[in-house]
Amino acid sequence: MKKIGLLSDTHSYLDERILHHLSGCDEIWHAGDFGTAAVAEQLAEVAPLRGVYGNIDGRDVRNTQPLVQAFDIEGLRVLMTHIGGYPGHYSPAARPLLQQERPGLFISGHSHILKVMPDAKLGLLHLNPGAAGRHGFHKVRTLLRFEVADGKVQHLQVIELGPK
Repeated sequence: MKKIGLLSDTHSYLDERILHHLSGCDEIWHAGDFGTAAVAEQLAEVAPLRGVYGNIDGRDVRNTQPLVQAFDIEGLRVLMTHIGGYPGHYSPAARPLLQQERPGLFISGHSHILKVMPDAKLGLLHLNPGAAGRHGFHKVRTLLRFEVADGKVQHLQVIELGPK
């Protein structure tokens, strides 16, 4: 079993509330728009980091984070990219990746809208943690915590970090 903290769209902003909710996680996953490499470095001090770069990320982030992550953890195939859409509305770039990788969990960010949606057609769970930063149109900053065990997401929690 692995405890995961998932966030996105920090846009160069980290505060103690974010770090508090990520402490105790076995891994931290960031679905893009870090803002600066310093955010990635600070997160990696809390727990091992897996991330993807987003559309606002510069060369400093793109040099250390890929566009797409595809990996297996605790029997679960995971696919993560920043601009991926959601069930029924996947981005053109995500569609072939989903067919190729056949994940049980698909993660994206970008929209600043928290989504937890099953996709029965593709047999996966889609997660978008919303936005943890202060930049954007969202009203409440959010992240997700969950466990991965036996090929499944378990004990999923939505964490509201307060108003932006």
